[in-house]
Amino acid sequence: MLRVALAQINPTVGDIKENESIILDCLKSAEENSADVILFPELAITGYPPEDLLFKENFIKAAWESLERIAAEAGSTTAIIGAPLADNGKLYNGAVICGNGKITDKVFKTHLPNYGVFDEKRYFTPGRGLRPVAIGAIEAAVTICEDIWEENGAPAEVSALPGVELIINISSSPYHTGKTRERRDIVKAWAKRFGKPVVYCNLAGGQDELVFDGGSFACDAEGEIIASAKEFQKDLLLVDIPIRAEKRESAKISNRVTPALSYPRDVFEALKLGVRDYCAKNGFNEVLVALSGGIDSALTAVIAVSALGAERVRGVALPSRYSSESSLRDAEDLARNLGIRLDVIPITDLMDAFDRSLKDTFAETEKGLAEENIQARIRGTIMMAISNKFGHLVLATGNKSELSVGYCTLYGDMAGGFAVIKDLPKLTVYELAHWINSRQDLPDIPESTIVKEPSAELRPGQKDSDSLPPYDILDSILQLYVEKENSIEEIISLGYSEREVRRVVRLVDLNEYKRRQAAPGVKITPRAFGRDRRMPITNRLNR
Repeated sequence: MLRVALAQINPTVGDIKENESIILDCLKSAEENSADVILFPELAITGYPPEDLLFKENFIKAAWESLERIAAEAGSTTAIIGAPLADNGKLYNGAVICGNGKITDKVFKTHLPNYGVFDEKRYFTPGRGLRPVAIGAIEAAVTICEDIWEENGAPAEVSALPGVELIINISSSPYHTGKTRERRDIVKAWAKRFGKPVVYCNLAGGQDELVFDGGSFACDAEGEIIASAKEFQKDLLLVDIPIRAEKRESAKISNRVTPALSYPRDVFEALKLGVRDYCAKNGFNEVLVALSGGIDSALTAVIAVSALGAERVRGVALPSRYSSESSLRDAEDLARNLGIRLDVIPITDLMDAFDRSLKDTFAETEKGLAEENIQARIRGTIMMAISNKFGHLVLATGNKSELSVGYCTLYGDMAGGFAVIKDLPKLTVYELAHWINSRQDLPDIPESTIVKEPSAELRPGQKDSDSLPPYDILDSILQLYVEKENSIEEIISLGYSEREVRRVVRLVDLNEYKRRQAAPGVKITPRAFGRDRRMPITNRLNR
């Protein structure tokens, strides 16, 4: 029986001293609980992803010096710590193995991901394959994240190590919907294929657009999960792993299995963690949300309060002459439900001042989109002014459907430091709102906010449907074009209107310039704008 500790930690990128302290605390706990080995996530010492910090020699040197200090503190518990490792003039994504006061071995990641949010070939050299690593009296195969996702090389490498009795994977695997099942299926398949236990240790925490959801776990040799850690939070999981012919019933501790969170709870927790860590790691004590009375700003505010507490969230209502009384009432009702401060700052006088200033310049033209966007930009300016005055973070409230087709105003409602729901399609926004209102532990979103027809309220009687297809059609086309990379012809062949498909695709392609200037926000879908999807602004493919 091998006792393994899975240290599901939340490091901060670049804060090597603090990350070292976290690792030492976990190592101490593991030793106190008689663990044979403790696992830390991929690049645990630096945080993940460190991106171009990896080009700084002093950064790599500081990471190594920290590993040496940790090794000096290590006792009988073997520690496996993810770190960038320089070797013969090359940099590897690797891990050190240490115990009894020294570093005893190193391993290098063999398969470097270079798709989606990953860019590891920019920084690292691939390792030269697996070899057995001694952990006490047994040998283990230590893999790093992508190594276990590789369908070709990595399994063959494990097969070439007949003496291995345990497979280890340390990861920094970011969340998107459905990722928990993917990971578990892959690890369980490895356990069954090789007839050996597999332990998987993942990162937990938020880093800019990415959220790492934790959910570390262990499988026995039959591929059954025998222990799992919590999701979307730090955890230290102790698990007794049966080795050779040992039976699970002989475990010295009661292995803890935590049920995986289901949709849409997992999405909500990911958004909360993203907001909480972005604020904590960047030094923001309070956030601002422009409350329009609409569903997007309402959802953003509920997430912010759940992540930070009502005392750290401030709402601002910015009604114009086109704002309905019901919208302002909905914003006030939401603020009351959430227990947050709400400042009401009418913008009609400012709109009039712009009209007077632009009277000659706009003479003999019809009022239209330019005047509508001025309203949004007045609101954005006021929000940023409050932010500058008090040092609060403005949370932008736009959703993925709007951002996809450019139904948003640059320097207006797109203004902000963090865009919480930028990767949520509109229909998912509604799903989350209904889920929130079904729970007793969360404050209600006013029902009138949910059932009203969406409107930007920038002109009399305006509705989103005046400018966009119905959201069920729009979101379906966007999923096919943006996330699945289907062509126009392929989407039309599925029964969608050719006119609507070409219109939506054209809007998506024309508005890349807006998305380049949008605030970062939490990745939720398998293919988010920004890190996942990188398109040229100057692009005539579909024009």
